[in-house]
Amino acid sequence: MYPPELTIPMKQQLIGAGFDSLETVEAVDQAMNQEGTTLVVINSVCGCAAGTMRPGVLQSIDHTKLPDHLVTVFAGVDKDATDQARKYTLPYPPSSPSIGLFKNGTLVHFIERHHIEGRSAEMIADHLKSAYDEFC
Repeated sequence: MYPPELTIPMKQQLIGAGFDSLETVEAVDQAMNQEGTTLVVINSVCGCAAGTMRPGVLQSIDHTKLPDHLVTVFAGVDKDATDQARKYTLPYPPSSPSIGLFKNGTLVHFIERHHIEGRSAEMIADHLKSAYDEFC
C-alpha cells in the first residue's frame, strides 16, 4: 500500500475532472453493470501514469463524444476494487496503468500498459477519442 499523502493528489487529478473513484468490490460491480458506456481507468503511481496516462485521459474528455460514465480504481491503494475491475478486463493480463472502455458491461476497447509506455499524452488522448467515436 502506498501512503495516502502520495496517492491522494494522483487520485484527485481524475476525481477533479469528474471521475468516480471506486474503492470497493460492490462499487466496481455497480459501475460495470450500468447501461451505456463506461471508461475505467486503472490508475497507478508509476511515471507513465503521471507523465502520459492521466494527462492523456484528461485531454480525451475534451471531445464531442464521451462515455456515459467515468470511473477509476487505484492499483496499490484500493486492492480489492482493482482486483475486481481487472476481472472485467479479462482476458487481458493485469497491468497498471491501463484503460478499459465498456459498453453495457462488455469490454469493447482496452489499452494496456505497453500501449501507454513511450506514448505521449496526445497520442493516448487521440487513441481514446477514436474509441469514443466508435463506441460512444
